[in-house]
Amino acid sequence: MARPRAKELTERELEIMQIFWDHGEQSAQELRDRLDESGRDLAYTTVATLVRILHEKGFIEQTIEERPFKFQPVRSFEEVSGNLVNDLLGRVFGGSREKLLVSLVGQKKLSKKERDALRQLLEEQDS
Repeated sequence: MARPRAKELTERELEIMQIFWDHGEQSAQELRDRLDESGRDLAYTTVATLVRILHEKGFIEQTIEERPFKFQPVRSFEEVSGNLVNDLLGRVFGGSREKLLVSLVGQKKLSKKERDALRQLLEEQDS
């Protein structure tokens, strides 16, 4: 019996979605070429299958009806990443944002840019 499809993204599906978010509308061949440029040599059929799965899951939509078919993201990076972070928060940290923050900040010293971004977020929360 086949395993049911995950509602969220697998690692490879996320890799494909990153290309859509970074470059917009793509065909399966364009996706394969971009992956190849970044050192990921996947067969065209593998990429086409991933595109089909993403379409079935509702992450992308077909924009051109004739070949080569082109697709664009339906769900934004912010929406998908937020869902993944919330899933991680619940499954790993028991819903505790404090534990997640301590884990993130405690891993290594924050750069000046990271500290500034964190300060800005905290100041916005106080407003």
